[in-house]
Amino acid sequence: MDIQLKRGLLDVCVLAAIQDNDSYGYQIIKDMKPYVDISESTLYPILRRLEVAKYLTVYSAEYNGRLRKYYRITEQGTERIDEFKREWEEILSIYKFITKEGKQDEEA
Repeated sequence: MDIQLKRGLLDVCVLAAIQDNDSYGYQIIKDMKPYVDISESTLYPILRRLEVAKYLTVYSAEYNGRLRKYYRITEQGTERIDEFKREWEEILSIYKFITKEGKQDEEA
């Protein structure tokens, strides 16, 4: 898969993982595991990139006597997910053209 395409997909996957609830690194990996195989060495640069882009914010909270970094999606992050959903419709249309799926349906 094209590295830029995969990078964009992973960014949106991480945003989706924290869309409903604030979360921390290990939990994000765990939540994504059934759908996407992502390692810590891949996740943390993505989280930093998303923070710089203002798609998420970071705060620390104590958990079992230690500080844990939590990530919260911003309004811009939610908008990025919505934008991705719109873009995905176009990608599906291109995929159908390339694979000729749906051609028989249109001809009938």
